[in-house]
Amino acid sequence: MYDLIIKGGQVIDPEQNINEVMDIAIMDGKIASIATQIDSNLAKITYKAKGQLVLPGLIDSHAHVFELVTGRFGVDADLAGVHSGVTTLIDQGGPSCMTLPAFRRYVVEAKKSRVVAFLSSYLVGGLEGHYYPSLYEPDCMDINATVKSALANRDIVKGFKAHAELGGFERWGIEVMRQCAAISTEAKLPLYIHFGQLWPEPVHKNFDIDADTILEQVVDLLKPGDILAHPFTRHPGGFVNRKGQVHPIVREALAKGLKVDVGHGSHFSFKMAKIALDAGIVPDTLGADMHGYNTDIPKPLGTPDEHSDSEHMFAGKVKFSLVSTMTSMLALGLQLNDIVRMVTSGPAKMAGLYETIGSLHIGKEADISVLNDQRGEWILSDNEGTQVKTDRLLTPAYCIKSGVRFEANAAVLPKYIENVVAA
Repeated sequence: MYDLIIKGGQVIDPEQNINEVMDIAIMDGKIASIATQIDSNLAKITYKAKGQLVLPGLIDSHAHVFELVTGRFGVDADLAGVHSGVTTLIDQGGPSCMTLPAFRRYVVEAKKSRVVAFLSSYLVGGLEGHYYPSLYEPDCMDINATVKSALANRDIVKGFKAHAELGGFERWGIEVMRQCAAISTEAKLPLYIHFGQLWPEPVHKNFDIDADTILEQVVDLLKPGDILAHPFTRHPGGFVNRKGQVHPIVREALAKGLKVDVGHGSHFSFKMAKIALDAGIVPDTLGADMHGYNTDIPKPLGTPDEHSDSEHMFAGKVKFSLVSTMTSMLALGLQLNDIVRMVTSGPAKMAGLYETIGSLHIGKEADISVLNDQRGEWILSDNEGTQVKTDRLLTPAYCIKSGVRFEANAAVLPKYIENVVAA
């Protein structure tokens, strides 16, 4: 007997070139069988999935789930994870070498969602969403301590997080990025780099920086497998320069073996996305970038009312989740098969998890996400006010994580009605 069967859904697994109506059987928390017809009598439980998409468990390549320790910034991992239809979260820069033990105990071991981390390159980690720029200067880093922490915790540390943005470059030049790259190189793990302005420009600049030069300066420091984040940001210093063109260094970076993560967040721009996609820049991974400043959740007492970079961190204007970002990618013209790869095998390979998750191969963890797939007409919006029409809407129904079912009932999930997205 199988433990359960998911029956009659549209199974999409890019790694196996599967895109057809099939059944999936699970036994002992593993994928046991995948076939066009599996007898329901062979299972203790059968879930009917007719009209739904059945995918490898979704992996969010850009999460912020160090709840409370990072102040208002970190959200409950299960809220962004299993209860949003996502089985696995990659926290980007929440814990540091100093706070990683707490992250392991109170997030990795305590939550139902699978959680790993790209360790912060900075001693302070992601406290309050990098609210205080002075905590991220070169003197606030320790290469040896960070590498030691990562190597001692390889089961949960899958890379490092850094920031290459205008406010930092005007304060410290490229020195911080040099140290971040050194950490990544010494530990032989990928470096995930935020592009697009995060910190306000300082009153007294130490360096006069043109935002359009940052990308070129940083790419020279990087190695194959490192990740460039936020290609569709509406802020200066991203893939699209101030002339409205994709920076020529981007193609060189991709040829060098660098990867691209959408890192949607509240600074995602449909206009910038179209420019980059029209230029042939297709990201490898998606990433929601949900956090406490752009998610409608109660904020801890005494934390800031808004982030100092309120444009970047604007809370509650447009709700989103990892699955809603998939809908946005569909609206931009990407093929569903490519989008599924961006939230399954792509991030699994990025984080060195592909032996366990990321596809529906027999013997892998029974991580499965089931999505509703509706047809109609809806209006999607970004925080610039740009609106895009879509005739296809994906929403999470539930997920199976290591064989256990979790309903997609998180209060933060967007609620849609025909022709409008509820804000």
